[in-house]
Amino acid sequence: METNNEKITAGSGNSPLQKAMLNRGERVWLLSLAGLVAVLFFYPFWAEIYSLGMVRDALIFGLFALSLDYLWGKTDTLSFGHATFFGLGAYSMAIITIKFGLDPSYASPLGLIVGVGLAAFAALVVGYFLIFSGVRGAYFTIVTLALSQIAQLIAIGWSSVTGGDSGLIGVPPLTLTFFGFTYSFVNPNALYYLVLALCTVVLLALWFACRKNYGKILAAIKDNELRASSLGHNTSLHLLIVFVVSASVAGLAGAIYVTGTGFVAPDMIGLLLSTEVIMWVAVGGRGTLIGPFIGTYIVWRLQLEISSIDTKLWPLFLGAFFIGMVFLFPDGLLTLAGKLKAVFKNRRTRDWAERN
Repeated sequence: METNNEKITAGSGNSPLQKAMLNRGERVWLLSLAGLVAVLFFYPFWAEIYSLGMVRDALIFGLFALSLDYLWGKTDTLSFGHATFFGLGAYSMAIITIKFGLDPSYASPLGLIVGVGLAAFAALVVGYFLIFSGVRGAYFTIVTLALSQIAQLIAIGWSSVTGGDSGLIGVPPLTLTFFGFTYSFVNPNALYYLVLALCTVVLLALWFACRKNYGKILAAIKDNELRASSLGHNTSLHLLIVFVVSASVAGLAGAIYVTGTGFVAPDMIGLLLSTEVIMWVAVGGRGTLIGPFIGTYIVWRLQLEISSIDTKLWPLFLGAFFIGMVFLFPDGLLTLAGKLKAVFKNRRTRDWAERN
């Protein structure tokens, strides 16, 4: 016979088993992710080397877009200088692997550590003074915009280290040591699968973090920071943590990217890339986490097709596309798909009710 306490516990909905259960939206999200990863896993079996490299780069930039989506989509804090952190990771990897003359098996891990660490440190310093000073909204966006401009000027002016306008060429392939075995990711397939695994792990980690109570705190801050603060949450600290994590993921993406392309240039730390990553997130669906990958590939593919006709057309198309997106699907493609599905479902329900 059950005791009263057991009955209360069973009906409360707060048992560990019930907390671990996935709701319908979460199951759909995970199934969509599994399907996308499965397609990308088998893609190298029929893809050409050029197409494989293009998808790999799109995945890396998708990881970069994911870092911004975690900040912008979950806290409604827009960074207009997010390429600064991507560029810090890229330049750190390039400088350490080229300038220091270290063995690749030591240089690559050191480049990853320094790239991610430097991006996180920059976000920690800048974010501390901005966030704890109460800088929010448009003012935060403007300051991060200035940060990107300063970073690009340093990259161009410090030519003895960064290579100036020409950048640095000759970044060696990523070389890592696993259980005493050193492996260099020279093979395009190997680097592709590493990037795919890295994107999947980071995406799932951020999703699980947002799914728990911490995600509810971020949602409360996004909805009304003053109310969340009055409930006892240190909103400034939470925003700073998200900003640092976001910058770390961006730095990781930058460091991995240059090992595949073999070069780094000031464009990777400038305003244009900061603008494009906002577009990628907006097109895919802000706050969806998986949407930035889809948006990145769509815009990336459009850029390649249009630039192949005339390189001058892309900036014009980018502006026109952004304006059209604001009017047609302001919440992104994934959100638009969800709305269309709801409309068709309601229509089917209404038709069934009229027939019966």
